[in-house]
Amino acid sequence: MRTECEYLVIGSGIAGLSFALRAAEHGRVTIVTKRSRTDSATNWAQGGIAAVLDPDDTTDAHVSDTLGTGGGLSHEKVVEMVITEGPKRVLELMELGAEFSKNEAGELDLTMEGGHSARRVIHAGDITGREVQRALVAAANEHPQITIHEEHMAVDLIETSRFGGPRQVSGAYVLHETTGEVHTLTAGATILAAGGAGKVYLYTSNPDVATGDGVAMAYRAGAELANMEFFQFHPTSLYHPKAGSFLISEALRGEGGILRRADGTAFMASHHEQKDLAPRDVVARAIDYEMKRSGADSVFLDMTHENGEFLAKRFSNIHARCMKYGIDMRTEPIPVVPAAHYMCGGVVVDQDGRSSLPGLWAIGEVTCSGLHGANRLASNSLLEGLVYGYRAANALAAGNELVSAGSVPEWDVGSAIASNEEVVVSQNWDELRRFMWNYVGIVRTDKRLRRAARRIALLQEEIREYYWSHLVNRDMLELRNIADVAELIIMCALSRKESRGLHYTLDYPDVDATRFGADTVITRGAPPHVRGR
Repeated sequence: MRTECEYLVIGSGIAGLSFALRAAEHGRVTIVTKRSRTDSATNWAQGGIAAVLDPDDTTDAHVSDTLGTGGGLSHEKVVEMVITEGPKRVLELMELGAEFSKNEAGELDLTMEGGHSARRVIHAGDITGREVQRALVAAANEHPQITIHEEHMAVDLIETSRFGGPRQVSGAYVLHETTGEVHTLTAGATILAAGGAGKVYLYTSNPDVATGDGVAMAYRAGAELANMEFFQFHPTSLYHPKAGSFLISEALRGEGGILRRADGTAFMASHHEQKDLAPRDVVARAIDYEMKRSGADSVFLDMTHENGEFLAKRFSNIHARCMKYGIDMRTEPIPVVPAAHYMCGGVVVDQDGRSSLPGLWAIGEVTCSGLHGANRLASNSLLEGLVYGYRAANALAAGNELVSAGSVPEWDVGSAIASNEEVVVSQNWDELRRFMWNYVGIVRTDKRLRRAARRIALLQEEIREYYWSHLVNRDMLELRNIADVAELIIMCALSRKESRGLHYTLDYPDVDATRFGADTVITRGAPPHVRGR
């Protein structure tokens, strides 16, 4: 089955929906999402959106905080653009119906998070992402120019030079998960908004959908990627055997939370001058160090010195979840551990979301836009999705950049058969995520990375053999994608012989001044190389 689209959006989080709502003003938009339209990392976001909305705050200060956190790799012009345009995009989101928390005076209740020098994070209690997703989905549902296909997972991008056409992306092959059929969706513009890849690690704050699908497909199609070695680990996820992937928001430390050892001793002062408000990479490494030093299973986030009524109201979702597991944050510290949280590298894009391949655009966490550099500043990610969704749609409306699909063949199953060995997928999935956590985690060494490289090479061979022999399904595709992402992270990490931002290696603990402003760029079939600015 072949369907022609004007704009094909892969993903239904804040970036994809923001693009769709703007692009639908001048064309038809088709969104494919592999589960429900609300199943995205956006929906899980707790903290908020960072934007300069307080008259006492300044754009320069927000820019400075972002650049300072980015470890010398943030692109200054991109940072200035996103932070300057961000407040207007946030106000538009509010006009769309998103409701954010307000103080007693009826003004936005701006909060503080780690790495920020001012209270500039707007939030909806501690379920900001859920409110943002609700508002965007409601608007998309009502728009006659937007069609959303749930339970549809992109298999691969259609790069037409493989079929004798020009080097460009003209849509995607998409698995209809209910029927098992793979549809051919050609498009004038294909917009990757598929989010991150937290599931490549054993412990993550991300939803199950975060398997790096967009990055893996772009890499296989031949697009440029950059800075895949920089994966942010959120310092504080709830440590409890039944809690699963539940995040304890950065905002708790912003409101005075103190990290303590099991004996009650506060420890962040010995790791950074900003103590508990240090950037996330510093806090995650500090917790990792404290746990390994003492052999403890977790550290503790102490909020007991704060007003109990305030905590239960401000962090109602977190309070309720902790209470479910017998932890009352008003009277006892919360046990926490780090978890893989945000992918700072990804598909290289310009300031409008264009990738290196004509016809392929990318927005949101799937990208390396230059905003985050070597480490993302808290709550800048939702802001990036809003700004880039808007800019990409405007650029497509303003220019003659839609591509023609030409002659694209239908999906061919060949001699593939249905699998009766799903144990292969589950075994490789578990093994990959575990060695990525142990060897390519918060603290790295060349020896660990080389071990990981050997493991991934063996797994890739098994996965390729399995993939080409069997009919595709979501589990198989997700395994294939996280394996590609894991390989990219390992290759990029091995190539960076320094410690910078989120990439910390015991073999090269210092910053290499010659790599200031230098990205690690990688394309299919070539080793990573350094590109300065």
